[in-house]
Amino acid sequence: MNIFIDTWAFFALLDGNDAHHKKSKEVWVRVLKPENNLVTTSYVLVESFALIQSRLGMDAVKGFQNDILPLISIEWVGENVQARAMSALLAASKKSLSLVDCVSFEVIRQLGISTVFCFDPHFSEQGFSLIP
Repeated sequence: MNIFIDTWAFFALLDGNDAHHKKSKEVWVRVLKPENNLVTTSYVLVESFALIQSRLGMDAVKGFQNDILPLISIEWVGENVQARAMSALLAASKKSLSLVDCVSFEVIRQLGISTVFCFDPHFSEQGFSLIP
């Protein structure tokens, strides 16, 4: 099964003080199976690196780079996906919705993914199944 992973799932996995840390560790163990393909985007990576670096520091960034990213398939976002995501963001006109989210929605649909590991309700609003 293809499973998309969003920024806050990565962050909760690394931050022992995060309210979702325990649950994210449980989910991580469940999804790390050979039959699963864990997917994220280059935009989520940029957002994740910035968040992890600013809140947890460079040691956490190194752990993310060395221990987690080798297990993830990265979809590199091109101009067409970015343009569609920007159009969706402007059409939605929601302050709490980000371009990174809209890019994720585009890529998830493009790849036919239905399951997302995240803690962001915007994904369920888009009709995706969330874990946890």
